[in-house]
Amino acid sequence: MVTVEAAIAVCALVVFMALAAAGLTAVIEQMRCTDAAREAARLTARGERQRGEEAAGQIAPGANLAFRHEGDAVRVIVTKRGPLGVPLSAEAFAVVEPR
Repeated sequence: MVTVEAAIAVCALVVFMALAAAGLTAVIEQMRCTDAAREAARLTARGERQRGEEAAGQIAPGANLAFRHEGDAVRVIVTKRGPLGVPLSAEAFAVVEPR
């Protein structure tokens, strides 16, 4: 026979495991956003913005990209909603290569 205390303990364990899984997923998604921003900035600096957008879309599906040209440099900001609605973002900067 299961006691009330055991049922509460099992529920608490399940909630803890779910939150731990969501936290791990958020960390992985943040790393994907960082990789996507870096790759998009690098390709855009080489003059291949469309390839950068495609690469970022494959690395971090569903993410939003923002490109800012600052003189002879480009800044890429990648934003995405993580698990449980946590906002994630990453930013990368690259100097435009001469042609």
